[in-house]
Amino acid sequence: MALRPVMVNVKAVDAAAVGRFWAEALGWSAYSAGATTYVGPPGGLVWPDPVGLGVDVVPVPEPKTATKNRVHLDLATTSAAHQAELVERLRALGATPAHVGQGDVPWTVLADPEGNEFCVLEPGEIYRDTGPLAAVVVDCADPRAMAGFWAGATDWTLHELADDHASLRSAKGTGPYLEFLRTPDVKTVPDRVHLDLLPYSGDDKAAEVDRLRALGAMDLDIGQGDVPWTCLTDPEGHEFCVLAP
Repeated sequence: MALRPVMVNVKAVDAAAVGRFWAEALGWSAYSAGATTYVGPPGGLVWPDPVGLGVDVVPVPEPKTATKNRVHLDLATTSAAHQAELVERLRALGATPAHVGQGDVPWTVLADPEGNEFCVLEPGEIYRDTGPLAAVVVDCADPRAMAGFWAGATDWTLHELADDHASLRSAKGTGPYLEFLRTPDVKTVPDRVHLDLLPYSGDDKAAEVDRLRALGAMDLDIGQGDVPWTCLTDPEGHEFCVLAP
C-alpha cells in the first residue's frame, strides 16, 4: 500500500489567471472544468499524469500574506542562456523578484502574480530529465524525519539524506523531486502550496489515511465539510490532501 503524489495544489484569489501564468511558465496547458484550474503537460488532459505532477490552482477568498511560503516550486533550465531567457519571459508574464534572504546565489527567486515564491534554477545535471518542474521544495526543521515520513507515505524513493537536505523521487525515475531543506523559521500560517496524494486503483482510501495517521499525520479541519478528500498534516504541520480514487 502506498500513495502517489499527483498534484501541487496552489491557492489563489484569481485561480484562472494564476493557472494561466503557470501554464505559460511551464509550457503546459490550462484546463478549467470547474472552479479550479488544472495545469498539465500539453497534448490533452490526462489525469493523473503518468509521468509527473500537475498543478491545480484552487480559488480562495484570502490573498497571500507577506509571510514566505514554506512550500515552493523550482523550475529547471538547461543552460545559462535558458535560465536568463526563462527569467525574462516569466517577468513579462507577471512574475516579480522576490527577496527571501537568499543572498548571492546562482538561482533566481521570483514570485507568481499573487506572490507565491518560486525559483528558476541554474542548469544542473540532477534536473536534466525532470521536465520543466524540477522540484517541490519544503522548508522544515528536520529533513531526515520529514523524508522518512514522506517515503513511508508515498511510493517515492529516497535519493539524498543529510541533516540539512533530503530528497525523494518517483521510483520510475521520472518527474520532479520532493526536497526537504532545513530552515530556521517555523510555520506560522496555513500553507499556500501543498501536495495532493492519490491511492492506486483498488486500494482503500480509508485504510491509507489510517496508515498515514500511524506514521505521524494529523487530521486537519479547515472547514472543508463533507468532501471526498481527506485533509491532513505531516509531522511538521504541512497540509496535504488524500484524494478519492
